[in-house]
Amino acid sequence: AGLSMVSVGPVPAFLIETILTLFFLIVIMGATRSDIPSTYASLAIGLSLTAIYIIAMPITNASVNPARSLGTAVFQGDWALGQVWAFLLFPAIGALLAGAIWYVIDSRPASADEGGA
Repeated sequence: AGLSMVSVGPVPAFLIETILTLFFLIVIMGATRSDIPSTYASLAIGLSLTAIYIIAMPITNASVNPARSLGTAVFQGDWALGQVWAFLLFPAIGALLAGAIWYVIDSRPASADEGGA
């Protein structure tokens, strides 16, 4: 708690990590759709990740990526291993929610090149 600029409890950390992961995955899925040019996909993804880190770094030290959190916690040990569960669980919940939301908002019929009729 003392390692970030703002000390928050588990509920605000849950909300930050879950919502920002959800946002990030919606951006990725939107930017990489097969029916739109991918010219600026990397720019959209990179800028959204930058915004996520600017928002979350002072609050939760910004996980968004469970692999990054796990690797850091293993090498740090001690206090980091005690809280790594949150940085594995919260982004996973955000990812599941993003998938469900994307399924609803991207309900366009499949085109012929995507295996549709």
